[in-house]
Amino acid sequence: MPELPEVETVKRTLEKKIKGLTITDVEIDMPKIIRDTTPEDFKKAVTGIKILRLARRGKYLLIYLSGENVLVIHLRMTGRLVYTEASEPVPRHTHLIFHLSDGYQLRFNDVRQFGRVILATNKTLSHIKGFKDLGPEPLEKDFTRDFLRRELKRKRTRIKPLLLDQTFIAGLGNIYVDETLHRARIHPERLACNLSPREIANLYHSICEVLREGIDNRGTSMRDYVDGDGRTGNFQEFLRVYNREGEKCPRCGATIDRIKVGGRSSYYCPVCQKE
Repeated sequence: MPELPEVETVKRTLEKKIKGLTITDVEIDMPKIIRDTTPEDFKKAVTGIKILRLARRGKYLLIYLSGENVLVIHLRMTGRLVYTEASEPVPRHTHLIFHLSDGYQLRFNDVRQFGRVILATNKTLSHIKGFKDLGPEPLEKDFTRDFLRRELKRKRTRIKPLLLDQTFIAGLGNIYVDETLHRARIHPERLACNLSPREIANLYHSICEVLREGIDNRGTSMRDYVDGDGRTGNFQEFLRVYNREGEKCPRCGATIDRIKVGGRSSYYCPVCQKE
């Protein structure tokens, strides 16, 4: 699933292309992609409307339109949102196409069909299930070391599932949590409330560092992810533990292991990240 760095990269690449354009038509090939309104009402609401700006909240992409409407897009497991020439062949699993005033198209492609597009307004954003309960943005000013210390001390749960909880911190997923915990030298099964002040400080800095590096490298492309231009990311070339079971830890040389934590595969170094 695209995580914060991937969605931020999609936002940045698309904003350069579509900000200021008008949606001239919409093709909806799979109605279930559209949530909370009918395909007919969706098409009517966005056709002829100007794209004002793009934003991101957690793993959600927001496209603000003239008037009060906002497109809230969640790519989920395999979603792609790509700006392309109208003359390009339409790939399989393309379920939604926005025709734009510059003659190009914005295509939503999703092999597994878990992605969704919600038509909201500025007033109803705070009512969207999943979106309304998002925790703080880890790269914004309200996410501080003091916040993290205070909240961790209240949580008698394992640190890996906690960091994956979008109501705790918005935007982190399996890849970036594993990489963060490795850099912070914290075992994924450690209880959050038992982390020392030094470990919490390391965790805070590691979260920020890993996410910024992910963005700088345009995200991680393990399978499906591409940015708004259709290009893959580069951060998979710099992963230290994720998906590297059996390889050597770049820090100590020990063999990277994989365990299940909260039903999710977790990659870690048993030497650097002692339980």
